[in-house]
Amino acid sequence: MSDAARTATPAASAATSELVRLWPAGSSLSAGAYASTQAELVTRWHTHDMHQLAYAADGAVQVETAAARYLLPPQQAVWIPAGLAHRTTLRQVRDISLFFEPTMIQGYDDRARVLAVEPVLREMVCYATRWPVGRAHADPSGDAYFRALAILIGEWLEQESPFFLPTSADPCVAQAMRHTEAHLSTVTMLELSRVVALSERSLRRRFVVETGLTWREYLLRSRLLRAMSLLSESDSPVAAVAARVGFSSASAFARSFARYTGQSPSAYRGRH
Repeated sequence: MSDAARTATPAASAATSELVRLWPAGSSLSAGAYASTQAELVTRWHTHDMHQLAYAADGAVQVETAAARYLLPPQQAVWIPAGLAHRTTLRQVRDISLFFEPTMIQGYDDRARVLAVEPVLREMVCYATRWPVGRAHADPSGDAYFRALAILIGEWLEQESPFFLPTSADPCVAQAMRHTEAHLSTVTMLELSRVVALSERSLRRRFVVETGLTWREYLLRSRLLRAMSLLSESDSPVAAVAARVGFSSASAFARSFARYTGQSPSAYRGRH
């Protein structure tokens, strides 16, 4: 991908995205699975003619749309409706994507959503790889299986998780976001204002206008999302994870983590 494509605003990039068709015209397939392992991949901006559920079995997945960036710790999934322009970043990832003809799951708006993957959904997603997108023909058992999955996914879409960060077309705010995420444990507003060459007051105001969040709220959410990945991918003590993402104490981290995810850091690690 060119440097120009990487630095373009999400809205501008999404407007020029390419359509990726999963099956040729006249195919009898209505759903299928695609499994892959990627050391590192950044896709172009694109859309699908099918709904997609992308599940991160291992590693970190980021899905960017014109409106937000969805950060998937391991064992989370993101719903990407048909026609939604997006770009996906995969790093050390083992992932499974399910694709559905749009009529199979209806009644939801055209935005992405993050889903907490319960054990039953996890097993069903993994089992669905028996019917890959590249198979030659549909079959009754595969069709029935994906119809059941579609019903369950429709129910789970009502219980989305808040695991995403906003994006911004404002160059100063976008730069502030990048710097914040690169220096989670030490960044301050004073440092950030110097980096983007704005007063603290101006930067705070522009951040709220662009994102609907204060910078402190954005920082907290970024720290917690990073912590979720660290807890899933390593056996570092909880206190060490807290310090690595910028919390001054393990107890403060545990309280914030529980409010955000609904469970303690230790319980989250045990589950994932």
